[in-house]
Amino acid sequence: MPNIKSAKKRVRINEAKAMRNKAVKSDLKTALKKADLAVANNADDKEAVIKTAIKKVDMACSKGILHKNNASRKKSALAKSLNK
Repeated sequence: MPNIKSAKKRVRINEAKAMRNKAVKSDLKTALKKADLAVANNADDKEAVIKTAIKKVDMACSKGILHKNNASRKKSALAKSLNK
């Protein structure tokens, strides 16, 4: 545990940011899994589910959780799976 006041504050801030990032990542993974499942089962609402997943990817990219190339790759894979 740090002794300096600014270091203590930095620990608290890092914990809060880590929790926020973990929540966004978890939400993203859930959306991607739902999209894959909708495409695999040929669900009626697969377009809406994939649109939601693409939105989650964009949000994660804008928050700096995903690199822009990684986000583009994920979005491209979703679009490909929809168009199959």
